[in-house]
Amino acid sequence: MLFFNFIESEALHLDAHVSFKKMTPAKVIALSFVTVILIGAILLTLPIASHEGIQVSFIDALFTSTSAVCVTGLVVVDTADTFNAFGQSVVAILIQIGGLGVTSLGVGLILIAGRRVGFKQRTLVREAWNINNFKGIVKLVKAVLLLTLIFEGIGALLSFIVFRQDYPTGQALGISMFHSIASFNNAGFDILGSFQNLIPYQNNLLLNLTTCVLIIFGGLGFLVILDLGQMRGFKHLTLHSKVVILTTVSLLVMGTLFLKGTEEMTWLGAFFQSTSARTAGFCTYSIGELSNAGLWILTILMFIGASPGSTGGGIKTSTVFVLIQFTRSVVTNQHCKALKRSIPDEAIVKATIITLLALGIVGSGAFLLCVLEPEYSFMQHLFEVTSAFGTVGLSTGITPSLSGWSKILLIVVMYIGRLGPLTIASLWFVKNKSNLHYTEEMITIG
Repeated sequence: MLFFNFIESEALHLDAHVSFKKMTPAKVIALSFVTVILIGAILLTLPIASHEGIQVSFIDALFTSTSAVCVTGLVVVDTADTFNAFGQSVVAILIQIGGLGVTSLGVGLILIAGRRVGFKQRTLVREAWNINNFKGIVKLVKAVLLLTLIFEGIGALLSFIVFRQDYPTGQALGISMFHSIASFNNAGFDILGSFQNLIPYQNNLLLNLTTCVLIIFGGLGFLVILDLGQMRGFKHLTLHSKVVILTTVSLLVMGTLFLKGTEEMTWLGAFFQSTSARTAGFCTYSIGELSNAGLWILTILMFIGASPGSTGGGIKTSTVFVLIQFTRSVVTNQHCKALKRSIPDEAIVKATIITLLALGIVGSGAFLLCVLEPEYSFMQHLFEVTSAFGTVGLSTGITPSLSGWSKILLIVVMYIGRLGPLTIASLWFVKNKSNLHYTEEMITIG
C-alpha cells in the first residue's frame, strides 16, 4: 500500500500541471512499472544486495530489475552467483509485483489495510486486466491474490521435495520458494548458479511437471482459472476460456511434437521446452546447442506467448486464434465465427493491430541488435529480441556478453512486451475530434 500511495502522491505532487486524476489509466500503469523498475535497480546496486567483493553496475542492475518486473528472465549476471539472500529476495519480490501487476497488488494491499477501494483504483485494475466492466473488480483482486498464494504455496512444497535432496533444508526452502514464484509468474529466473538453469534436473519428473503446471496455469490467466474453478463442463465456459484452453493445448501439443522431431530431446524435455517457451524461460536443455529449426519453433512459441490477464507476455493466444478464424472467414467468404459464436469486428481489428505492432517491434529490435552485435548470427539476434518482447527469458547464451547499448535496447523491448504494444502506442495516441468523413475508394489487395 505504501508503494501504491507513493505512485499516486508522486503523480499528484511532483508536477503541479499534470494531475494524477487527469492521467489516463495506461499512463499511470506505465509510470508505476517504471518506478518499480528504478527502485529495484537502486536496491540491486547496493553493496548489501551482492556477495562480498562483487560490484553490480547500474546498467546490469537496471537490466535485472527490468527483467524481473517484466517477468522475463533474461540475465546479464547470474542471479545466484552475484546476489546474496537479500538481493535474491529483491528479485523475487520484483517478480511477484510484475506478475500480479502493480495496480492489482496495490489494491490488494488497500484491502488488507481495511480501506475502501475507490473508483480510481478500480479503473486501473480494469485497464490492467483488460476487463470490459467494473462488476466484481474487488472480488477479482481477492481471488487473484488467493489463487497466487495457493499455486505458489503448493509449487514451493513440491519443489522442496526435489531440492531438499541436493541442498541443506534452509537453502532448499529458499530455492523452492523462489522457483515457485518465478514459475507461476512465468519468469525464467533461477538461483542454482553458473547459468545452469534447470539443466541438472533435466530428467526429474516431479520438478519438470510441477514447473510445467505452474507455468501453464500462470499463463492461462486468472479469469480462465476462476471460470474453470466453477467446475462446469467445457460447453458452459465463456468463449474466452474456451479459446484460451483450446489454443493453449494446441500449442503445447504442436510445440512438443515439432521439438521432439527436430531435436535430440526426450518427450519430457520436448514438452517442458514447449511449455516454457510460451513466456516462462526455464530450460532443461542448452538452448545455444539447438538447431536453427528448434530455435525457430521456440521463437514462434515465444512470439505468441501466454493468454490475456495472465502473468505471461507475447501477442497472446486469443490474438492468434482470432486471426486464424478471421483468415478462414475471408477465404471461405463467411462471417467470422468460432465455437457457435460470432467474433466482434473490434476483436479482429485489435488482434490485427497488436500483431502488426509486435512484428514491427521485434523486426526493428532484431535489426538494431544486428547493427550493435555483428559478431552473432541473425537467428541469435531474432531469438534474443523475441524472448525479450515475449517476456520469456530463453537465450542462446549471448545475453551476458552484450554491450551496454544492446542491454538498453532489450530493456526497452522487455518493458514494451510487459505492458503490451497497444498500451504503449496509446500513450502517444491523440484522439481526432474531427467528424469529417471522406469518400471511400477501393485499394487492390493481394
